[in-house]
Amino acid sequence: MKLNFSIIVPVYNRPDEVEELLDSLAKQSYQAHFEVVLVEDGSTEKCEHIVAKYNDVLSISYYYKANSGPGASRNYGMERAKGNYYIIFDSDCVIPKQYLQEVYDGLTKHYTDCFGGPDNAMASFSALQKAINYSMTSVLTTGGIRGKSEKLHKFQPRSFNMGISNKVFEATGGFAKIHPGEDPDLTLRLWNLGFETQLLSKAFVYHKRRISWQKFYTQVNKFGQVRPILDKWHPQTAKITYWFPSLFSIGFIIALICINYSFIVPIYFYALYYLIIFMDASLKNSSIAIGLMAILATSIQFWAYGIGFIKSKVKLLFNTKEVTVLFPHLFFK
Repeated sequence: MKLNFSIIVPVYNRPDEVEELLDSLAKQSYQAHFEVVLVEDGSTEKCEHIVAKYNDVLSISYYYKANSGPGASRNYGMERAKGNYYIIFDSDCVIPKQYLQEVYDGLTKHYTDCFGGPDNAMASFSALQKAINYSMTSVLTTGGIRGKSEKLHKFQPRSFNMGISNKVFEATGGFAKIHPGEDPDLTLRLWNLGFETQLLSKAFVYHKRRISWQKFYTQVNKFGQVRPILDKWHPQTAKITYWFPSLFSIGFIIALICINYSFIVPIYFYALYYLIIFMDASLKNSSIAIGLMAILATSIQFWAYGIGFIKSKVKLLFNTKEVTVLFPHLFFK
């Protein structure tokens, strides 16, 4: 199969990010033709003037439409793309120059109709971005589910760095209107149809995560709320590991209570875990400050996800209404 790549990017009020992304795409070492399809999702800060700067160096198409969310915007772009394999990025990504060549080599060696790649932090990222990147990607915090240690050929791609064939898009209809959670939902649906996925570990992106502590909490809390919905839709995929952040958070509260009764053994286990997090993050980032911030990022991640997960589980357990009615903030119309 001859691979013709179409890069799909939804964007919402992020012209500066788009310029950095397009600049990195213009520097790809991949020699074959590829196109870029950028979909402006109802932005008030448009990036059309940024796109115009790259018309001479990239084969690029720009579309503006009413706001309908990232999933629908990706679908919109894929419907208009000319290639037969769609590569999807978030607008806050910077793409290493070897990325497309790594994807081509990986798919040529072992073709699958869907792939995903990991995300890394650039040296220029802020300490906050690096700490959050650590908590979101470390094997010590997430078990490597974002591309570090998950099984190579049973990998659930994330939509900041994901590829699907036009065959998959036509068979599945693309992304659902849920957000977040639209990427694992798509993966689970394409698995049900017999398609395969794989992790291309060398095809990584630099994911900037335009984020604050508050935004990070809100984002991860939504991740927790979405997981029980996905379990309801795809019950065969439910895992006990999805309970771990909730159990970790509850256990920490119990450990603190135990201190009042002079039983301090439980808190020692948490102290040891956070010490390992601190040392690992500090060494990997060559920064004690980032190590300390990684402790906070990990705590926020577990607590926000755990609370969102439990609340969503309870709401689904005691209600018979449609999930779109129970969780309107997680669905675009």
